[in-house]
Amino acid sequence: MNYKLNEEVSEDTIIENVEKKENKVYDQKPTSAFISASWSALFIGMISYCTGLWNADMLLNEKGYYFTILLFGLFSAVSVQKSVRDKLEGIPVTDIYYGISWFTTLTSILLLVIGLWNADMQLSEKGFYGMSFALSLFAAIAVQKNTRDKKYIESKEA
Repeated sequence: MNYKLNEEVSEDTIIENVEKKENKVYDQKPTSAFISASWSALFIGMISYCTGLWNADMLLNEKGYYFTILLFGLFSAVSVQKSVRDKLEGIPVTDIYYGISWFTTLTSILLLVIGLWNADMQLSEKGFYGMSFALSLFAAIAVQKNTRDKKYIESKEA
């Protein structure tokens, strides 16, 4: 069989079709189950982490350190998600903001790892903080994505 390239298809048509495929991803409203799961994961991660801190046998300044890292990490993760999504949608994002978002997210993770590495805790307790921190960061990204997708769909419908 011999296939020929259709020479009548213009470059604009190809670009338009690619854009339709890319936008199709954003045209899907997140399901209520996924939204609920994301919010649940965020609250479970944060509440578990904070409950662990509340009951931990450590100085108040140590508790403050770990709590600040959680807040710093959550904000940084949401900032990364927003800047990555903005770039994908063609919304201008400065390279400095994009870089700072990634730097602060990785820094929050590194600070937690260093803090836990040097902490006088059982290994299971360190794992608990690490996992609840990771769950919280992932869930914050999912909540931000769902919120943005939902708002995008609602603005298109209006």
